[in-house]
Amino acid sequence: MANNITPVILCGGSGTRLWPLSRRSYPKQFVPIVGDGSLFQQSAKRCHGNGYNAPVVVTNSDFRFIVTQQLASEGIDPGAILIEPDARNTAPALLAAAFVVAQSDPEGLILAAPSDHYIEQPEVFRQTVARGTEAAAQGRIVTFGIAPDRPETGYGYLELGEMAEGAAVHPLTRFVEKPNEVRATEMLTAGNFMWNSGIFLYSAKTLIAAFETYQPELLSNVRKAVEEAQADLGFLRLAPEPWGESEDISIDYAIMEKVDNLSVVIHDGDWSDLGGWEAVRQHGNADENGLATSGPVTAVECSNTLLRSESDAQQLVGLGLDNIVAIAMPDAVLVADRSRVPDVGKVVKTLRAENVVQADTFPKDHRPWGFFETLTLGERFQVKRIVVNPGAALSLQSHVHRAEHWIVVSGTARVTIDDDVKLVTENQSVFIPLGAVHRMENPGKVPMELIEVQTGSYLGEDDIIRYEDVYSRGQGAKG
Repeated sequence: MANNITPVILCGGSGTRLWPLSRRSYPKQFVPIVGDGSLFQQSAKRCHGNGYNAPVVVTNSDFRFIVTQQLASEGIDPGAILIEPDARNTAPALLAAAFVVAQSDPEGLILAAPSDHYIEQPEVFRQTVARGTEAAAQGRIVTFGIAPDRPETGYGYLELGEMAEGAAVHPLTRFVEKPNEVRATEMLTAGNFMWNSGIFLYSAKTLIAAFETYQPELLSNVRKAVEEAQADLGFLRLAPEPWGESEDISIDYAIMEKVDNLSVVIHDGDWSDLGGWEAVRQHGNADENGLATSGPVTAVECSNTLLRSESDAQQLVGLGLDNIVAIAMPDAVLVADRSRVPDVGKVVKTLRAENVVQADTFPKDHRPWGFFETLTLGERFQVKRIVVNPGAALSLQSHVHRAEHWIVVSGTARVTIDDDVKLVTENQSVFIPLGAVHRMENPGKVPMELIEVQTGSYLGEDDIIRYEDVYSRGQGAKG
């Protein structure tokens, strides 16, 4: 049996049901929602240390530096970070990760987990995983069921068969799609139905063999995508052509509902996929009146309500509210009846159809060198706050449509403008003419902060020509 388990963490989703806190540019897995750190960091920490190898992470190009930064802040070095050319759902992603693990250890056990689940007791979860390792090492695919405490209609279920006395795992009879309330109540009463956590344990060769049997075309495409992958700054970029020919399909539909070697281990601890704001309220330390609050919030005579403000400069006040969810961001506010929060994803679709920028992006944009946020935007001007991490540097670049003024408010910037390189310190400013080739660096040991004033006929992030970039981003808004 393999000595250690390799966690495979999937973190390419957009999490629209937690809008406006979660958006395509910075989705829920990277945001502190409940517990200590982001959901992605929590996922990595509970599968780290004794008994576990370095994690394999599958993500997309836009999130690759967020992944490395958040892992580094927790002292975790990844084993591999696979970059999907485009999202193809969980089956291709998990198969690609299995090929990577199999290169060094075909017998190696893999714990496949989403990055956006909340598990309050990580040690209990590790004990749950340990109960499934023997079965997984013997060629079983082990999934983890959650004992239901209510007739939940938002989860799929696992129907369990009879377990032999003293056995650590249950046989799985079948998967059950998300039920209506009547059926959910019946399954809760029956006692042999568990919520489907979507977390799996298997050996690399077991999963690959399952794809050989049930998805040979998908297996061929993903194998080519891994074999032809290109290394890039410590990331592994899967080959786009064979990846693009891979079917967009979940691991449940592709494999799990077809195989006959699936077993279930019941997780006795707390678990939630935090699929919507109601789940956040339930895990948000609600008081005896069902009120949960977060951030600068004042609640007067409110019950069964979630109030959350994400800006220290914005006070959210609730008066006489019942069964309401109110989420205040600096640029968008959601107010909804609790019964309608499952439909928040529909709201995002509506906003996208109306080209509302808040549907997918924040004023604060994370980059590998730090972040910027838009303070104000007019027809021919934009004002940004820019924070550059110690030792980090923006690309050597120019703009076709805008000039820029930089005012350093904290730290020191090394500024390149064409052939001139100079240090700009606190309370000093510099002007970058339209078309000038320029770069901003932080040579110091503390974050450097400045205010940027842009003026010009077009202020979009794609007005950029890169000449050099330590992050190899290529051209385009983010590269």
